[in-house]
Amino acid sequence: MNKTYSKTRTLVEGALMIALATVLSNIKLLDLPQGGSITLEMIPLILMAFRNGTKWGVFTSFVHSLIQLMLGFSNVLYCKTLAAQIGCVLLDYVVAFTVLGLAAFFAKPFGENKLLGNSVGAFAVCLCRFVCHFICGMWLWGEWAPEGTPVWLYSLGYNGSYMLADTIIVVLCVAVLTKAAPKLFDRQ
Repeated sequence: MNKTYSKTRTLVEGALMIALATVLSNIKLLDLPQGGSITLEMIPLILMAFRNGTKWGVFTSFVHSLIQLMLGFSNVLYCKTLAAQIGCVLLDYVVAFTVLGLAAFFAKPFGENKLLGNSVGAFAVCLCRFVCHFICGMWLWGEWAPEGTPVWLYSLGYNGSYMLADTIIVVLCVAVLTKAAPKLFDRQ
């Protein structure tokens, strides 16, 4: 296989994973009132990272983050200042989704144990995404906290309510797919 064909195939695969992730982001198992939902959208992005490595995984996840930003831009407008809007764009969208492309990086130390490596990689990137939303929740969305509730506790509860379920579902799906179709995760 020549290099041009390989790059073209990887670009097409990335586009398909972005499209699948975008469709899955609109099939919500739970949708919270101020943003955040339980979906399966992370799975294609994580799979892209495992199949094509960190560079392609990060690139694909970054492009997906921009699409999610465009689709959810009205959330950014709730921020009262330009600095808050920039913070929201970066933490709730760009960084939060781009980190999903690091799944292969976190799986690498586990070598040949694909089941453990893929599960840890999926968990690690979900945790990174949660941290982004948690920080953003404390910094930007604390005004939604009920009176007397510490901002950090509100952000932990709100973001944890969907990200914990999302993480469990994603890790279980990745583990089942790794066991049932291990070739799906082979490096291309």
